[in-house]
Amino acid sequence: MAYVFTVVTTVDPAFEDFVRGRSSALLRTAVLLVGDLHQAEDLVQEALWRTHRHWRSAAANPDAYARRVLVNLTHDRHRRRVRRVAETSLEPELHAVAVDEVTALLARDELVSALRQLAPRQRATLVLRFWEDLSIEDTAAILDCAPGTVKSNTSKGLERVRTLLAAVPDEQGRL
Repeated sequence: MAYVFTVVTTVDPAFEDFVRGRSSALLRTAVLLVGDLHQAEDLVQEALWRTHRHWRSAAANPDAYARRVLVNLTHDRHRRRVRRVAETSLEPELHAVAVDEVTALLARDELVSALRQLAPRQRATLVLRFWEDLSIEDTAAILDCAPGTVKSNTSKGLERVRTLLAAVPDEQGRL
């Protein structure tokens, strides 16, 4: 006698709409948080899975819930990374890209490189405040800290980014 099991899964249409509408924005946020597209894709996948698992509580404000999960996953990744062998990302090949696009890519890479050098909380604060355009209070809620901490991390993070970007040599190799 053979048994046949059928698994029926139903997904809330509101969750499907959320994934369709916000996954690209979550991916951009994740790339800025971790600095690597492939790791960011993994983080977004995990964040969406966790958001779906807790959809009843996340449905009230799924953007905030998913962002909070992304930040938490980034912190977890940072803690695990200390114990792992360093990873390197493969740079994408540029095939006949216009000069303006190359300049924009270089500027973006410099900014992402500077963001990578920040402390994780400062990086998360800057990404949430300026990329996601969240208020101080919303950022504080996601990071589970006081608004004053957000202000302090923003100030220190921006100063560090300015210092790092000022130290980047120009096309002629000058600082």
